[in-house]
Amino acid sequence: MFPEYRDLITTLKTSDAHFVRLFDKHNELDQKIKNMESHIEVGTPEEIEVIKKEKLHLKDELYAILKKASA
Repeated sequence: MFPEYRDLITTLKTSDAHFVRLFDKHNELDQKIKNMESHIEVGTPEEIEVIKKEKLHLKDELYAILKKASA
């Protein structure tokens, strides 16, 4: 996710607790989606869609933080 911001992500993960929470939650949801789609975890297609939308919202928030921090 956001390879162009790799160094900034590393910096923010050590200095911005809010960014870390969002980043960790995004990764957690990503893994949950993968598990549900692989039938490791139980989940309906509707539940997966809801989680994907939440993950996308987090990604948008992360991107906004990265853009602001890089300015």
